[in-house]
Amino acid sequence: MLREAPQMDPYRIAEDTWIIPELFTAGPDALISVNSMVVAGAEPVIVDTGGARNRERWLQQAWSIVDPVDVRWIFISHDDHDHVGNLLPALDACPQATLVANWWIIERLRTEYDLPLGRCRWVNAGESFDAGDRIFRTVLPPVFDSPATRGLFDTLTGVLWASDCFASLVTHPVTDGAELDPAFWTETFHMVHSIFTPWHPLLDQGRFNAHVDRTAALEPSTVASAHGPVLRDTMVKEAIELIRELPNLEPRPMFDQHDLDLILAMTGE
Repeated sequence: MLREAPQMDPYRIAEDTWIIPELFTAGPDALISVNSMVVAGAEPVIVDTGGARNRERWLQQAWSIVDPVDVRWIFISHDDHDHVGNLLPALDACPQATLVANWWIIERLRTEYDLPLGRCRWVNAGESFDAGDRIFRTVLPPVFDSPATRGLFDTLTGVLWASDCFASLVTHPVTDGAELDPAFWTETFHMVHSIFTPWHPLLDQGRFNAHVDRTAALEPSTVASAHGPVLRDTMVKEAIELIRELPNLEPRPMFDQHDLDLILAMTGE
């Protein structure tokens, strides 16, 4: 599944706000994104750090946006490898940066990483931190696959970093979800969320709607996902309504040995 895929340069999604993209193949006609974000404001913020296998490119792209000496904050949404793959090199390169995490992230990573507790700030969902020219609010996304997860809302630009939520596949490199075929976006949006939240049929619709309402109340101008295209304008509202449908969706079957055999046949391994 990790065959060569087209790659992209960082692209701007709002004032001082850039996506660092990486793409992997997800089938014959589809790609999956592994994104992180840089906010080059008064006190620059790195939001997630991508995967380790992309380290050289990720570091080069991050430092093309901001000088690492100027970075004041490194925010980690949760502890999955595709979000913390370059955390240690980023901390080494950014001597003035504070690691914005929470107890769960540190606890879940401590068997692998010796993280500097003296450089940490623990911020739970519902709390915030001041980055000089803007306040960042941490939020609980509508769905998530780690107990450590928090999203990040920029109160200056209205950009919401939704971590793994609001994800979908893409057919080609895009900088805006509006560049995708709407039917493809809707289908893969449901597919991705069903796979990474296989417990969705257990959700109570009323309680889930009340939870999603908290994200809708932010009225984000732009939604950035670690695993999907950037959403703006009407697509943000559409994505919120698609999320509400999760309790009533049939669960997607997990990939099995037959799928692995097909992959091996395609790749020649």
